Amino acid sequence: MLIYEFQNFLSYVQLALGVFSAVMLIDAAVRREDAYRAASKQSKGMWLIFLGIATALLFLLPLMSFLPIIGLIAVIVYTVDVRPALKQITGKGPRRGGSSSDGPYGPYNGGR
Repeated sequence: MLIYEFQNFLSYVQLALGVFSAVMLIDAAVRREDAYRAASKQSKGMWLIFLGIATALLFLLPLMSFLPIIGLIAVIVYTVDVRPALKQITGKGPRRGGSSSDGPYGPYNGGR
């Protein structure tokens, strides 16, 4: 009974990771090609191939095999490294610099 529940849990985790991978694939597809070159993050085509293969592997093979884990690593690299760099290049990400107390019209000084 416990093994069945664990397999059921793993199938839900694998479905969630597959959906996340598909979302990252769509995100990579809508980004501009020149942003990849400007961020020095390989090419758009390469990331589309990596993320497409990772998505297919996560939906087709069991999670505890070797290939879906490699695909998951590619999705994680895109999510934590490439995507923020692309957002910063296109101006849709968080701006560097400034203070956490900056408001829309400048720094907030607490009414002083």
